[in-house]
This record gives sequence, C-alpha cells and structure tokens, in this order.
Amino acid sequence: MKTNIALFICSLIFFTGLKVAAQDNIKSEQLKVYGNCEMCKTTIESALKKKDGILSKNWNVDTKILTVTFDTDKITLQQIAQKVANAGYDNELATASEDAYKGLHTCCQYDRPKK
Repeated sequence: MKTNIALFICSLIFFTGLKVAAQDNIKSEQLKVYGNCEMCKTTIESALKKKDGILSKNWNVDTKILTVTFDTDKITLQQIAQKVANAGYDNELATASEDAYKGLHTCCQYDRPKK
C-alpha cells in the first residue's frame, strides 16, 4: 500500500514538472494591427495557423489589438507580424506589401499609417 502511494506521489510530481517545463515556451503578446471590420478580423486571424505554433488568436475590431498566444519554439512575434502583413495588414512590426494591401476587399482597405 505504501509503495502504491509513493509511486502515485512520484508520478504526480514527475508529470506536474513536465507540464510546467512544457509551458516555458508558451507566450502571449499583443500587437497593433490596422484594419476595419469583421471581414478583416477573419482574414487576420486566418493568417495565423495552429500548425505554425499559434495556440490562440483574437483581433479586436474596436481597439485594433491582436492578442496571440504562441509556442516560442515554433514561431516568433516578428514571424507572426509578418504573416499578418503578408495577408495585407500593416502592424507595429511589419508592413504589408502594396500588392497585398490592394488585394484586400475595398471595405478592408484601412487608412495606412504614415511611414
């Protein structure tokens, strides 16, 4: 009986330690992303894929803030910003190409920040 309890406690400590260690590479950041509407929200969030290390993403239409939780072993904040820019949306860390911006629906063509 004591052996079973000791084994249970050791297992609990071991697996708790693994969970904590695995979370060291999880980070949440916020990023200003220019856009206008719910269609923008869909496009911005769709540019960020789980397979690339994105755990959650939410772009707020009113505040223009993208909150993203990601695995730092798979992707950096700069890479996230570039993926958003590639979709046509300027942000604090990356600028969309003119072609990407012009490819947005007309209602999604926001006032671009001055360079």
